[in-house]
Amino acid sequence: MPTDFSPSKPEPREERAIVLDYLEHGYPFEQSMLKSPIVQALGIDHLSLLELIPKKGTQLQPYQEVYIGEGKREEIHHIKGKIPLSKLTATAHNELPHALDRVISQNEQKFIEFFNKAQPLTMRMHQLELLPGLGKKHMWEIVDARKAKPFESFDDIKARVKLLPDPKTIVVKRIMLEMEGKDKYKVFTG
Repeated sequence: MPTDFSPSKPEPREERAIVLDYLEHGYPFEQSMLKSPIVQALGIDHLSLLELIPKKGTQLQPYQEVYIGEGKREEIHHIKGKIPLSKLTATAHNELPHALDRVISQNEQKFIEFFNKAQPLTMRMHQLELLPGLGKKHMWEIVDARKAKPFESFDDIKARVKLLPDPKTIVVKRIMLEMEGKDKYKVFTG
């Protein structure tokens, strides 16, 4: 049996993140005397939930965009690591859908491509059906509409596919489901 000795693909790195919550005095449940400030953030490119350590004297606000890539960083000292959705503070959890909405709006074409290129997963299941609220009827309407002409925007999808739930909202819901780990398929995260 052949063995694959090729190196595993490096995990994609985030360059920018949106602050979800800034805990100036660290987590309240930590017992350490040397609590350091913590930032919970959403990575913009790969939709990773991250824990960041800000530079001393830095004050951050929710929805503030920070640079976390290689090279000189203004506000962030280092990336502590990825965190699960369950570790988000109540504030970060409440801000997450709004931050996702913002990221999707700023990168709309990337998400429109999903609607234009989604393919069957199995004989009975299509990638489009992974979106909450989208059944076989809507799936076939999307497939037929994109054959005529690729979608150009979320508004274009809404105009051409009747009675479809708001496409941006269902993408946000799908990303939240993926972050919760409730589905084996990863369409937008990971």
